[in-house]
Amino acid sequence: MTPVPRRTASKGYNPRNGTAQKMKKAMRLIPWAVLGLTAWMAVRCANAQKPGPWDQPAAALAEKIAEILGPGQARMTLRNISSISATETPAIRKLLEDDLRARGVTPAGDEGANVVRVTLSESARERVWVAEVIEGNVTHVAIVELAASSAQHALSAGGLTLRKQTVLALHDPVLAALETANGWVVLEPEQIVMFTRAPDGWHEFKKIDIGEKQARPRDPRGVLTLDPNGTGFHAWVAGAQCVGSMGGDWMVSCAAGDDPWPLASTPSSTLSAFYNPARNFFTGIVTPALNVELPRFYAIASMPRAAGGTALVVGGIDGKVQLLENGAAKPIAGTRDWGSDFAALNSGCGAGVQMLVSGSGSAAVDSLRAYELPALEAVPVSAPLDVGGSVMALAAAPDQKSAIAIVRNATGEYEVDRVSALCN
Repeated sequence: MTPVPRRTASKGYNPRNGTAQKMKKAMRLIPWAVLGLTAWMAVRCANAQKPGPWDQPAAALAEKIAEILGPGQARMTLRNISSISATETPAIRKLLEDDLRARGVTPAGDEGANVVRVTLSESARERVWVAEVIEGNVTHVAIVELAASSAQHALSAGGLTLRKQTVLALHDPVLAALETANGWVVLEPEQIVMFTRAPDGWHEFKKIDIGEKQARPRDPRGVLTLDPNGTGFHAWVAGAQCVGSMGGDWMVSCAAGDDPWPLASTPSSTLSAFYNPARNFFTGIVTPALNVELPRFYAIASMPRAAGGTALVVGGIDGKVQLLENGAAKPIAGTRDWGSDFAALNSGCGAGVQMLVSGSGSAAVDSLRAYELPALEAVPVSAPLDVGGSVMALAAAPDQKSAIAIVRNATGEYEVDRVSALCN
């Protein structure tokens, strides 16, 4: 019988010892795996507890709302006109509701007596959240400002593009300009100049001395208005008023006068204000009188409101901009970048009417920008329009569909520019 060869293991091989070594190696790895899992779970928990970008402003706005309302019920609406994504507004609404509940304000249905209207908007530099808290016939406003994202886009869905057309270029200072059916009327500190169209452009037709002399401020102002029938105009400068007719030879007569200047039109009347020529601002005394005391101001304009009626926008000499509506004056947020000149622009874009505003400061190159005023905040709806100089005056055209800007350019000349809007 031939013996069966016995299988011999190679030197150093031991099946039992190999299995044991693998088990020992695995056991050594377990603590590291547990440690890694623990670290991963800690990171997940930390991320879950980390506050989001809207937690702090939501809590701050809820705190202000609760201070106004006190414990009770309120019906809340939320509108987003900022660059915040629409997908994030449900989370913001939930944060606000939870923060209000924590402060004793619970959501109510349509029958709720108190209403909280929240608007998420933004200015050129920051996001602005505004809450209109309505208790019966009384409305309170709460505002929270927060830093804008670096990826913020300031244009709303109803944005527009501004464009500028230079109509006249003049060497002498210009206070105001008015387009008529027959040409242009230009108001200078000491004279009125009329222009008519020729085949090669606008030509000076007549120049009339105002005649009445009075000390002028360093940056004098003036106003030109068109008669309702379109056949005449009125001019106001410090210490003098002029009446002109545009038929035939364009007759103009001027006389000394300190009557108030017409500045803003409402459905029922034209608001006029007294000008202080020594200080280059309007005194705040107006006719017809309003139910609210006005500050001394540089500019005032009427603006139709989405809910109906007309409000007045007032730019005070202290740099603050207010909205006069329903017998009350309220500050407008987001106007930090506004200069001292603005006018209403009936563009038909977005909300329909915007405020065309000069830039703040005394930069060598100024700009114009369009804003809408939902609630009590200014929301930019156009990119800044470089005007190539400093805006010296700004007024709405008679049809309100464009504005006339007086610009002193880099060479020291004065331009009469027509500014209009194109809907995006």
